[in-house]
Amino acid sequence: MKRKIYITPLLFGLFLVSSLSYSQEQNTAEEDNASVYLEDYSDEFQEKFFEALKQKGIENYDKAIHLFLDCKKLDPETKAVDHELAKVYRETKQLDLAQDYAINAVNSDPENIWYLQNLVTILNLKQSGISEVASRIPSEDINLKQNLALVYYQMENYQSAIQVLNTLKNSAFTENLNSKLKMGLKEQEENTETFSFSTTVNSDSTTNETGTIDHYRYNIENIIRAKNFLILDTVAKEALENYPAQPYFYYARGLALNTKKRYREAASILEESLDYMLDDISLANKIYKELSTAYTGLNNSVKANIYLRKIRPGF
Repeated sequence: MKRKIYITPLLFGLFLVSSLSYSQEQNTAEEDNASVYLEDYSDEFQEKFFEALKQKGIENYDKAIHLFLDCKKLDPETKAVDHELAKVYRETKQLDLAQDYAINAVNSDPENIWYLQNLVTILNLKQSGISEVASRIPSEDINLKQNLALVYYQMENYQSAIQVLNTLKNSAFTENLNSKLKMGLKEQEENTETFSFSTTVNSDSTTNETGTIDHYRYNIENIIRAKNFLILDTVAKEALENYPAQPYFYYARGLALNTKKRYREAASILEESLDYMLDDISLANKIYKELSTAYTGLNNSVKANIYLRKIRPGF
């Protein structure tokens, strides 16, 4: 038996391009609950699809992947399945597979911003860029370019957003977003100046050698005290690239991402830090606290409480 169904747990309606005022938290919720339209699919397909979503929600990723692949066998052209597979492979750090399925999803619906956002997120995790896959997607599509500029804006990658906008004709959309980008760049510059002044005034002979673990940690501690979280994300990311086995740098980046309400990325980074933890109970408590914050932001109260209970008092 076949039937038509609509999966619309949170229909956002208009994308609010004109105002660009939605928060990153709304963006995450919209990605997870974006409407999926399934027409004339068999009961078997629907059962497997919904069960796969359930398994993904409880982080049983291997089973979710198996079920989504079953859905692909039943109907290889379903764009929603490609998108979900890309997200699950992203969560399990199988980034090449995640990229391939994300590209399939974007090609099936180039105007879908959530598909494009997922692809950009995966490329960022691979330390790559959209130019690497430009030949595999309709990169010259006007709507895709507009969405790409919005995605970069949401991620606070303002320079990349400007580069995309420079390839578009002037319109109300480009003027509106350019205005937002100028404000964002100004805020970044002000935070950079504050950070530079702070580290110059407070640096001494024991911490002045750039590029060392102590140098990064000293600077990061100053940034956290100054609450310059935009700069914190950049510096912590650089520190991790140079010292990928230092849990403190994972904590710092997770804190920055949580502050920007990029909870999913924060949870992934913070959980990775646990692989490098030894006996630093104070740091572990900080990491558990941020993990609880991240999962609270993702509306996963079970995991939020698990990490909250791990915090040891008195440290």
